[in-house]
Amino acid sequence: MIPNRVLYNQRHLKYQDKINLGAFYTPQKYVNIVWDKIKPFLNNKSVVLDSSCGYGNFFNYETICQKKANDIDPVAVNYMKKFFPDIEVFNKNALSNVSRDIFNLSADDELIIIGNPPYNDTTSIIRNGIKKDNMQVDYDIKTRDYGISFLLSYAKLNANIVCVLHPLSYLIKRTNFNLLRRFTNNYKLIDNVIIDSGTFKETSKGISFPIIIALYKKDDSGMDYDFIQNYRFRPINGHDFALKDFDFIPNYINKYPLKNITPEENDILFWTMRDINALKRNRTFVHRFGYNTIIIDKTKLDYYIYVDVFKRFSYLIPYYFGNLDVFINNNLFQEYKKYFLREIVNRHFFLKKHITYDKNISVKEAEENILKYFSILIGDHYVY
Repeated sequence: MIPNRVLYNQRHLKYQDKINLGAFYTPQKYVNIVWDKIKPFLNNKSVVLDSSCGYGNFFNYETICQKKANDIDPVAVNYMKKFFPDIEVFNKNALSNVSRDIFNLSADDELIIIGNPPYNDTTSIIRNGIKKDNMQVDYDIKTRDYGISFLLSYAKLNANIVCVLHPLSYLIKRTNFNLLRRFTNNYKLIDNVIIDSGTFKETSKGISFPIIIALYKKDDSGMDYDFIQNYRFRPINGHDFALKDFDFIPNYINKYPLKNITPEENDILFWTMRDINALKRNRTFVHRFGYNTIIIDKTKLDYYIYVDVFKRFSYLIPYYFGNLDVFINNNLFQEYKKYFLREIVNRHFFLKKHITYDKNISVKEAEENILKYFSILIGDHYVY
């Protein structure tokens, strides 16, 4: 690490501008992880580029190689030029007119891209009124999320190695993975560390979500979603996991409303399901019908009850599962289902007329056995 140089986040920006630019300080320990991962690939042809460098936190590391930096924010660029006089610095929109030429790169340069690019979902309703879509993006890399567009831009730059931070959801959610096709067709994930968004002081004021420090290598065979399902992810503090380790609730019920269906008087309604973090924020059973409500197939009511109880006990789930679908061990659930049914009527009285439950099971006994279920379901990942 470079001594006697204290780096900060973009202090000149208001919070709203930090959100729009994705301008937040990356802790030094994560910067060190990135450099440790790219070291084996450094040689005399290497050029290390951070195309969204901010104040240059990712260059606060002592190593000899050619370095280039870029940011759309002119104040950050001036800071970079002052404190990093040995680095070639650009003030460009990294998502517009993307080519090696804009960064004075030759075709022979072995390009290594590092950093923590902005991840700003321009369709987000969570920060409605804060986020805005005001950046010009090349049509062939334009998506609903700047972070996905940045990954696509690295493929357009024909980078040899990419080691950046981005939400794990880009890989594990199939819809996001499909948006990355121009990247995933040409790169393979070869190493990773999962970290907690909550360790970034300003970016995660609510529920933590998993961020991956991902090392990708250019590979003509690329990677498909089956590769991701079988890939083992490694939390920085925790046990590794793969998507294939779990069975998920969408295999048993509808997550989303069916079209052109209206409720009848005795129907039971449930809020649209997304991932575990969304479940923590949202309701489950509801009493008014709307575009975000599911009309429950009563033959599958037990599984919706499972989701509601899962929400109540979600504090047992580690942050790095936050973007997964609700998961289930169906055989085990059938064994413990009577405890779920007893627990649910204690909180949702209206369900009594729809289910048969064992009144001889106390609320305490139900909770104790549900905890046993989750300890088996989650295993080594259980949050005590």
